[in-house]
Amino acid sequence: MREKLVEFRHVSFRYGEEQPWVLNNCSFEIYEDEAMAIIGHNGSGKSTIAKLMNGLLFPQEGQIIINGKELTQESIWEIRKDVGMVFQNPDNQFVGTTVQDDVAFGMENRGIDRHEMVKRIDDTLSAVGMEAYRLTEPHKLSGGQKQRVAIASVLAIFPNVLILDEATAMLDPRGRSEIMNTVTSVQEQRHLSLITITHDLKEVVEAERVIVMNDGQVWDEATPREIFAKKEELREIGLDIPFVATLSDELRKAGVFITNEALSHEELLEELWTSHSTM
Repeated sequence: MREKLVEFRHVSFRYGEEQPWVLNNCSFEIYEDEAMAIIGHNGSGKSTIAKLMNGLLFPQEGQIIINGKELTQESIWEIRKDVGMVFQNPDNQFVGTTVQDDVAFGMENRGIDRHEMVKRIDDTLSAVGMEAYRLTEPHKLSGGQKQRVAIASVLAIFPNVLILDEATAMLDPRGRSEIMNTVTSVQEQRHLSLITITHDLKEVVEAERVIVMNDGQVWDEATPREIFAKKEELREIGLDIPFVATLSDELRKAGVFITNEALSHEELLEELWTSHSTM
């Protein structure tokens, strides 16, 4: 049985006393070695959740527990050792003049031994396929390469939780796929909890579990297949569903026998082949 790694207990947050609640009595749990996606329309509270997990914000009400420690002003630096975060625009995270300097920065702030730092730089750049660029200036990299370096910089501090806050939003489809393949591989190797905040339905489908946010509250929480089975309800709260799910519905309306909810083209083809071969 996996242990709880992140807990939100009745958390509420707003960006000012006169402002509406961005999160309102929000509760959920994330477990060790779990791949979780958080989705919702703009303004539903997704990115605020990420900033609260990383201690960039503090809740006005409720508790946040990370790896058994409550998030407070006193525990913030311990919490940040456990939680790494990659943002939408990697340029906002770069501080070093070269790729290796940037990866070293977070470790220097934590007083990690130089010999260990060199090893971690080698390991993390290798893990994200950027070892050949260690002496390159970050601004000379492509968007996908910059995100790989940002991920390496976070991985070098050995977090237990890796948060991707719309981290692939500025990339083309190929770049998104490459980054997510890299992240998934690293997550499996290091047994991280991966939290993906995204609008990309392909990333959502590949998660183990999905939290759907709506108006600052947890609207639903289930597997991707269970979530995307609620097509009309999702549309009502302003969310898209995978094209394959829409196509499956249209095929049913046209009289094609489809029993299961397909989440990928491969699953739909298998479903069509199975249905056809049993007729």
